[in-house]
Parts: sequence; structure tokens; C-alpha cells
Amino acid sequence: MSKSIRAGELFEQQRERLALRWVAGQRGDGRLVEAVNTVARRPSLAGYLNAIYPNKVQILGTEELTWLDGLDSRLRWETIEKIIQFRPLALVISKDQPCPEDLRIAAEETDTPLWVSPRRGHELLNHLQYHLARALAPQITLHGVFMEIYSIGVLITGESGSGKSELALELVTRGHRLVADDAPEFTQIAPDVLDGTCPDMLQDLLEVRGLGVLNIRQMFGDTAVKNNKYLRLIVHLTKPMSEPLPAGMERLTGDTGIRRVLDLDVPMITLPVMPGRNLAVLTEAATRLHSLRMKGLDPAAAFIARHSNFLERGES
Repeated sequence: MSKSIRAGELFEQQRERLALRWVAGQRGDGRLVEAVNTVARRPSLAGYLNAIYPNKVQILGTEELTWLDGLDSRLRWETIEKIIQFRPLALVISKDQPCPEDLRIAAEETDTPLWVSPRRGHELLNHLQYHLARALAPQITLHGVFMEIYSIGVLITGESGSGKSELALELVTRGHRLVADDAPEFTQIAPDVLDGTCPDMLQDLLEVRGLGVLNIRQMFGDTAVKNNKYLRLIVHLTKPMSEPLPAGMERLTGDTGIRRVLDLDVPMITLPVMPGRNLAVLTEAATRLHSLRMKGLDPAAAFIARHSNFLERGES
């Protein structure tokens, strides 16, 4: 289902922050902008007044109003009519500038939302572009527990009964933070960024078999939970004997791979669940190892290079 946002919703969400006033076209509050593949190109979600590549939200700053005032009456009306015909989500006038009467009349007659704000044009552009991009960004819900471990966003996945929640509870007791249990939501807010959050229904909650639902914030304090985190690593738990024992290079490099989430390849480390293994320590070690690899340090590669040098010296 395509994500969308109505003009009325955008106005209410940004009304206080941008001090918006609705001066004309109130009947256009149901006008929609939808997430489509072209929003990353022209036209933009929000931008300064553009009659060639019309933006979804058209901002009229001092330069744009001055340009309109410089047109003769006939060309001015044709330009305003052309802008209105593109059916923008809204027109926004910056710096509390007086609204031109002909623009107000055109907006009222065509039910085009016309707003005024005391903020400068670049502030309106930054806030609206960011808010619309987030609201319309691709989103997916994954099964697992999303944690912050050593300041890195880690998604713990695995089959039902593999011990994800018990592992998360132990990690919380070791000072790490819970973001979301069971159904974390991930939004691609940038080409290389997946932002993970928790649904409102599950906020602060962790379900552990035998104990039921636990409120982590009440049990461990505010520092034990976090509202959101960028996804950087997936730790996948496998049940005993569900996969063959690792051999060869896998003994050196570990069971690593990638998982495609929306448009990003996220590194994944697989940990077998076996009696006597301390999964909390292993997950912490996996996170530290991922951090080292991101810095260009790979213990397995260093060992292989050391071994090769040893063989070369032996042959010589």
C-alpha cells in the first residue's frame, strides 16, 4: 500500500513548529501527496516556487514574490493559474509577508491550501523536506528484537523459541538498551540509513516466555530503553543441529553474510544456539567485531596474512 499524507495532516504536524497560518483554500485539506518512485528526482517534495518542475509544496520567499510583482498583469495571472493547475499540496509564504490578493483568490477558488509562516524560506524548506521525506519513506516491519549494543543498532533474529527475548533481557541487565521487541519498524530515511523504531503499542515492552510481558523502562529505568536507532548489524540465532557445523574458512571468518532490507544490504552474523554457550557475550563480541571491521580491521584477514608470511619464511 502506497504511503501518503494529506495537506491537513502536514499542517497540523508542522503548525506549532513553523507557526503556520491557513489563509486560503481550507477546503483543500484532503489534498494528497503519495510516495512514488519519482520523489527522489524532480519535482521535489518541497522547494521554492517553480513553474517548470513544480514542487509538491511550493515555498514563496521574498525573491519569488518580487518576481511575481515584476510581471505584467496578464502574464502574472497566467503564471498563477499555471501554478494552481499543477495542484500542489500547499503554497507557503515565508517571513509573514503580505499575501497577494490575486493569489489568495485563486487559492480559495481552487481549494489550494495557502499557508503563511514567520520562518525564513530555507527554514521552511529544510523542515518540510525532511518531514515529508520521512513520512513517505519506504518502511518495513521485521520479526526480532532491536537493541542498541555499544552504540550500534543490532537486530536479533531467529526462529520462534530460539531465545531472542531471553538474550535481549540479559543484554539489558548488562547495560545495553532495548529499542523494540517482536515487530520493530525500519524506515529508509536516506540511501544508506535504516532508522528502527518501536510501534506505539509495544513501547518499552519485552515478552519473555514464562514471565510474560515486562516493562523494561519501569524495571530498569529510562536509560534501559531508546526511542530509535540506525540498523547496522543483524545477529541471527539458529537452533542446535539446524545447520551443519562450520568447517574450513568459516572457522576463521565466522558465519557471516548479508540480508537485504529494503534497498540496503545489512551485515549479518549467525550464531548457533547450543547448551553452555553464553549468547550475551557472543553477541557483544559480534558487535565489537563488526565495529572493528567497519574501521578496516579484520582479525581473520590478519591471521591469514600472518600464516602466509610464516609459510613463505619456511619455504625460504
